[in-house]
Amino acid sequence: MRSRRLPAGALAVGVATAVLVSGCGSDDDWSRPHAKPTAVGALGSGFSDPAAPPAPEATITPRPGSWDAVRPPAGYRVVLLTAGEDPQTRTLVSSVTKWAEEADASLKTIKATKRDEFIPSIVKAMELAPDLIISAGNDLIDPLALVTPNHLDQRFLVIGAELAEPTHNVTAADWTGASFRGEGLGMSSSYDPATFTAERAGRAVRAGVAAVLNGLTGIVIWLD
Repeated sequence: MRSRRLPAGALAVGVATAVLVSGCGSDDDWSRPHAKPTAVGALGSGFSDPAAPPAPEATITPRPGSWDAVRPPAGYRVVLLTAGEDPQTRTLVSSVTKWAEEADASLKTIKATKRDEFIPSIVKAMELAPDLIISAGNDLIDPLALVTPNHLDQRFLVIGAELAEPTHNVTAADWTGASFRGEGLGMSSSYDPATFTAERAGRAVRAGVAAVLNGLTGIVIWLD
């Protein structure tokens, strides 16, 4: 896959406009050194085949509930990166926030409100050096496709959408009705806002985080 480089100076333009709007969960001080997180609990049978790990860009369909025993360690550092005020995005944001509270994760939220803030918001999220950046909102897909190949050490999880050509650091949790892959491909004919329920979005967050914690990255987790 061809790596897409950021235009010169793109990272510096408007970085200050990426707004940290909230934080919740653990009182972890992000300025202190932080050990590499490991999963608490193990994936159940049917999540994936340990003898044949999924290839890059593969799609897996885990057995429902096979991720339920996995959780992050307390203080797991997560940035929720979001753009858009549509009901689907609000549902995703709410689900990530609820998951962080239940998992005792340390969550910071960065919200981009204008198109020229999308890339700076991703940069701001990376500058916080989280264990994981979770993206919610279709508007961020094309900017993520531009930025993520150049920052392979940072892990990303996209909820309710996916990148057309993800690198190994970008995982997606998706379902029929939520398979937006970028403006160049247009909206899928199966796109259905009604499929963005709190229950499904919550499953997507939990399954996606479980995959990342177990090193199953660069893939699409299909939840139908």
